Amino acid sequence: TIFNMSAPEAKRPKLADKANVLMVGTGEYTTGYVGGTAADSDKGAGVVALTMFDLRRRGKVDRVGMCGVNGKKFPGIRNHMQKNIGDVYNNMDLTCDTFPSDETVDPKAYLDAVSTFQAGDVAIIFTPDDTHYEIAMACIEKGLHVMVTKPIVQTLEHHTNLIKAAKEKNVLVSMEVHKRWDPFYADARDRARSQFGNFQYMYAYMSQPKHQLETFKAWAGKSSDISFYLNSHHIDFSEWTLEGIARPIRVTGTSSTGVAHSKGMKTEDSITLTVQWENLNDKSLGCAVYTSSWVAPKGDVHSQQRFFYMGTNGEINVDQAHRGMTVA
Repeated sequence: TIFNMSAPEAKRPKLADKANVLMVGTGEYTTGYVGGTAADSDKGAGVVALTMFDLRRRGKVDRVGMCGVNGKKFPGIRNHMQKNIGDVYNNMDLTCDTFPSDETVDPKAYLDAVSTFQAGDVAIIFTPDDTHYEIAMACIEKGLHVMVTKPIVQTLEHHTNLIKAAKEKNVLVSMEVHKRWDPFYADARDRARSQFGNFQYMYAYMSQPKHQLETFKAWAGKSSDISFYLNSHHIDFSEWTLEGIARPIRVTGTSSTGVAHSKGMKTEDSITLTVQWENLNDKSLGCAVYTSSWVAPKGDVHSQQRFFYMGTNGEINVDQAHRGMTVA
């Protein structure tokens, strides 16, 4: 997680031996179900629901709930999960309370879902970026511990409000940035902080193939963009790595366009952020360039993910998509 926004641990509501979990969001990352079928990506079986069912199999999770907007999708989601999880893995209990009902479309269904859970339970939110804040606040007010996919929110005001609410309710609120758990990224951070000296330069690139524009067409360019969606990973890596070493002082952005526009989608194809960093010990400057794209050609991997990091005393090149790195 990128941060824990809470009161001291001794004051938090304690989790039961088995956690009750509400999953908010029924799309690709939660279920792997997109457009009436398995997602054409590396997440065809989903991630969040699959993980919760596995944790229940291992005795860590008890009740599981799932909440979306369009309840009419749930019969298809259940069939999809049975085919891709229940029929594939042993002893997977796919029992799941769903909201809203199978006949209902309700953008506020999460309020009904949250009302059936108790303080100390857990909410996992994987929904379009502009919905994170209201859903997370409703969960916090109920006393649920909350994990939100990146970006946790899109404005500083919403960010500070979440921090305040989490402290008032004594709950944990965190952002899911899974690159922190990648061994190469963790190793790169350790080397940068212990061996590489002051920050000098970083270039990061992350992409997904252009057919993902269809997966995200409900919100792409309307409520969020590719930089929020993908650049957030490497920006978090920089914040995590450079905490106490350097701080960002200026940000500029440029874009590429054409492919999405040709599909009638008013959004950028690629976004590049150039960030000026200032080293705290001597005010020297470093520069980082973060590029993300969702119009890449379909290639040998679903998502290209790589970066080059250079400090005053060393450098590292990480290709996470192909699980490789070089160090100097």
